[in-house]
Amino acid sequence: MTVVIKVGGARAVDPAGALADVAALVADNEDVVVVHGGSTKVDETLERLGVEPEYVETPSGVVGRFTDETTMEVFEMAFGHLNTQLVAGLQSLDVDAVGLNGVDGKLLYGPRKSAVRVVEDGTKKIRRGDHSGTIKQVNGDLLESLLSDGYTPVAAPPMAGDDDGEIIPVNTDADRSAAAIAGELDATLVLLTDVEGVYADPDDPGTLIESVETSDDWAALEAAAEGFMGRKIMAAEEALDGGSPEVVVADANADEPILSALSGGGTHVHASALQEDTQ
Repeated sequence: MTVVIKVGGARAVDPAGALADVAALVADNEDVVVVHGGSTKVDETLERLGVEPEYVETPSGVVGRFTDETTMEVFEMAFGHLNTQLVAGLQSLDVDAVGLNGVDGKLLYGPRKSAVRVVEDGTKKIRRGDHSGTIKQVNGDLLESLLSDGYTPVAAPPMAGDDDGEIIPVNTDADRSAAAIAGELDATLVLLTDVEGVYADPDDPGTLIESVETSDDWAALEAAAEGFMGRKIMAAEEALDGGSPEVVVADANADEPILSALSGGGTHVHASALQEDTQ
């Protein structure tokens, strides 16, 4: 089994338990790829520099970061620091981890989006100067080579953005990066976050959706996914469409968060929920 683990970057997420579980899986000869976020670290660094983080809303209602040149430089620094810390943490647990970003070997590759459509005060506008991109290719050969040689990849944005033939580092969503990697490797994807999973009532943890197997289940899941969870469900759909057999949304702060997720904890979204829709 190959497992792709997305470790969140929120303040409320402690990666220690996840790293211990990665070490346990690797010791059990499982192939594991770790993908991490870091938007909180980016925001904190920007604020220390006196720069206000900027988020914009697209016409479809998705809220995302507007990444200008200054923000992109901070993004690279912050993600590089987090990547090194996670690799060091795994090395301390006797895991031969290797840090990568999406530019390395064109691990994550696609076109740069220098202009984005946004909604400001109810009006649709075009914002230029963005440094973001859409992943179109994943270098699965690179990951499989590392895994076959006994290494555990620890990957993160930025991605390799193609700007008229020039490759430049650009921002891309970490959940969707993990989804693209999981789809490429036909791997189970575990999205760790700061709640137990997806709740039918977002304000009531007692309404955890445990399993999503049919198109009706999928419709209920989409209806329940509000705010940041909507982006995770978007990532889940992309992973399943790409070839992942299952996506689990689970609590990063649970005891043995990855092992418990793989054993039934959290919200389990199965490929059948989407396949049923296409039949």
